[in-house]
Amino acid sequence: MNSPLPYQERIVITGVGLAAPNGNNLQEFRESLLAGRSGVVDFETRYIGHVLAGVCNFDTLRHQKRKEIRRGTRAGSVSVYCANEAVVDSDIDWESFDKTRAGVYIGVTEHGNVETENEIYEISQFDYDTKVWSHHHNPRTVANNPAGEVTLNMGITGPHLTLGAACAAGNAGFIQAAQMLRLHEVDLAIAGGVSESIHTFGIFASFQSQGALATHQDPTQACRPFDTERNGIVVAEGGGLCTIERLPDALARGAKIYGEIVGYAMNSDASDFVLPNRTRQAECIQLALNRAGITANDIDIVSSHATATDQGDLEESAALHTIFKNCPNVAINNTKSFIGHAMGAAGALELLGNIPAFEDNIAHATINLENFDTRCELTQVVANTPRQMENVEYILNNSFGMLGINSVVIVKKFSDS
Repeated sequence: MNSPLPYQERIVITGVGLAAPNGNNLQEFRESLLAGRSGVVDFETRYIGHVLAGVCNFDTLRHQKRKEIRRGTRAGSVSVYCANEAVVDSDIDWESFDKTRAGVYIGVTEHGNVETENEIYEISQFDYDTKVWSHHHNPRTVANNPAGEVTLNMGITGPHLTLGAACAAGNAGFIQAAQMLRLHEVDLAIAGGVSESIHTFGIFASFQSQGALATHQDPTQACRPFDTERNGIVVAEGGGLCTIERLPDALARGAKIYGEIVGYAMNSDASDFVLPNRTRQAECIQLALNRAGITANDIDIVSSHATATDQGDLEESAALHTIFKNCPNVAINNTKSFIGHAMGAAGALELLGNIPAFEDNIAHATINLENFDTRCELTQVVANTPRQMENVEYILNNSFGMLGINSVVIVKKFSDS
């Protein structure tokens, strides 16, 4: 199918940088997904103690100096690592690139909690004497910090935004990039999502109070989307950033192209603080399909958002059933089962983990799915073993978040037609 977009407005992914609990680049990440290798481990967090988490282990000093790491944030370090790796992977002549024409758009679930908790704990050791409070607190906690740290590290003088979009944020970063490129505000976007969530005890405590924090004697089996034994969320950190360009620019420099962003949508439930809404989710999916100029039958892989909470999985399953009930060949999978819920990075990592399917025609599995919850009404879920596909042309990526924010991105296998 030919692209419905004018040639000058076609947007492509040309470089990938990521840090996941089970891989520090796309090749490692993909290999782990195909091998069924989890990145969830035991983790100790302040006040709560033992929890389960998806923990990254990338080389923070690869693109930063120790002084920069001390002054900055964990989200900043994840962002700097992923952004630099994406640029290297894109093979852009970065030294001669006009940095005024580069933009950075990074989605996050939250930012500033880690530093605030740390500073309060620090002054508690000194009878709450605020003289101990770090003068780095403000630049660490401002909402634009992760994207701003990337611009400082890489000398980018174009626009930067950190986009607060709860767990829809990874997709939101990609969408913002596409829009800014089409407006010709920038010629290159570094975009996606990041998360430092495991470093704030508050997120664990809140999910625990809600009865939504996963437990399991085997950490690797804790995240169980669509399974009858699922009992909550495994919190994870990570990041997925891409270099994104207009197609003519990418072709002019002979760039490799991972895929083309052909459709996207965002909407709001306007119904509850935390409970998802199947109707609004289905509307968001359909709007993305409409904008891509395709139907549900054209989608080969659906990357589900499913967080392994009872109501969350049921609501998304209902939305997917509404759209894909007559699409028996679509493969529905879930990446959180491997790494946990990477919050602001979730949508980005989940999309990127599936993109190699354009080359190998394999839909990675949803692991830990031993007893499928039949209330989910999804016969197309890829359970435990990767599925060989005849061809993968379109991937649809779901990401939904608190306060009822929904995002969907559709990526197409690149074809210059």
